[in-house]
Amino acid sequence: MIWLTILAMAALVFASRYLFLEPRLPVRLSKNTLAFLSYSAPAVLTAIFAPIVFIRQDQLDLSLDNSYLICAILAAFLAYTTRSVLLTTVLSMGLFFVIH
Repeated sequence: MIWLTILAMAALVFASRYLFLEPRLPVRLSKNTLAFLSYSAPAVLTAIFAPIVFIRQDQLDLSLDNSYLICAILAAFLAYTTRSVLLTTVLSMGLFFVIH
């Protein structure tokens, strides 16, 4: 049963990617759909990082000894000011390893 589930999910993921990436297929999305889908990446990333950054031991932690929060603030500031993904990643991870 596990193998059937894995193969079914693999087929589903492949089919959904193939429909939109194969240039010979006539599937085109409208501008409204593309605009709607542009919000999916920030929403998913926020859902992933928010519990990691803000919650510690099942409680909201906004203190200055929360190294995740400090580095997240630094990363947001660096991303806004430098617009460099590499610099933002390296500096915020470096600070995290130093203070954690």
